[in-house]
Amino acid sequence: MSEITPNLEMPFILPSQAQKHVTHNEALQRLDAVTQLVIAAHLADPPANPGEGACFEIAPSPTDEWTGKAGKLAIWQDGTWTFVTPRPGWRAVFASDGRLYIHDGTAFRPYDAVAGIERLGVNATADEVNRLAVSADATLLSHAGHGHQLKINKASPGDTASLLFQSGWSGRAEMGLNGTDRFAIKTSPDGAVWQEALSIDSAGRVHLPHRPVVRASTAAGTATPADGSESGFATMPVSQGGFALGTDVPGGGKNLVVPATGLYLVTLKAEVEPIGAFALAVRSGTQTIVTLRAFSGPSPRHDASATGLAALTAGDTLTLAHTGSATITFGEDRTDVLIAML
Repeated sequence: MSEITPNLEMPFILPSQAQKHVTHNEALQRLDAVTQLVIAAHLADPPANPGEGACFEIAPSPTDEWTGKAGKLAIWQDGTWTFVTPRPGWRAVFASDGRLYIHDGTAFRPYDAVAGIERLGVNATADEVNRLAVSADATLLSHAGHGHQLKINKASPGDTASLLFQSGWSGRAEMGLNGTDRFAIKTSPDGAVWQEALSIDSAGRVHLPHRPVVRASTAAGTATPADGSESGFATMPVSQGGFALGTDVPGGGKNLVVPATGLYLVTLKAEVEPIGAFALAVRSGTQTIVTLRAFSGPSPRHDASATGLAALTAGDTLTLAHTGSATITFGEDRTDVLIAML
């Protein structure tokens, strides 16, 4: 049977041993030294006036009474040093910084409770996909004296690196690199059908693929519309964002249907040969959006344009209203309107 314990090396009281209290007290001293272990410092030279029970981790190349004891614990007890060999896994708090250290078989190393952690839930349950989960009124990410960056990295262009905004756990908006290396913002009414509202390419060019924009042209031909008549459009050489040709207009062509509520910039262009007072207007119901007017007397045929700003509502229909008398050359790039939502 060994005369000391295997871990703390405390001496056993042996049969028929004299002065058993000496062995017992030595074991208590050792137990007192390593239980609730607090290390005052990591030193190579013994301190001049250590406090009773003070414990030190001995650094490499120690001197004086610590010579040859590198890596051991030195405890000052009853006016002398007691040396203990720490074992792997022993835990200690270093008084210098108040941090927990764990012995790795060579020395005490700082213990980081979250280093290498696979999941972390803060007032929430993390899972295999959401390995970091936070449930709180707010989450603060601040600087440490200068700036601060939040980095979201993906493996390849076809992957996704984004921020997803949800309502009731259903996606409503997403921004980031969604399957490409173009930065994009997408929106959804239900989390299933998504529309790309904006994207920016690598050259810094901004694309608005669903912004309502249209160029609506009249049917080709030359005519002198009657005073007070209306006409419509035949084609949309440029169209995005939902503009459509609607129902027939008595003076020819179809009305133009507005896809979304908002402010619109409207430009009317026409090739005209006016005779007397004349006006050509883009109209929505009884609302006049923009007007070409005040031509009088014979004059050569020429191009004219006018621009206006209008608040339109989804479903509004636009037509051309004719006042006075003028010969108009209709057709693409002759008489048309350019409309863009601001």
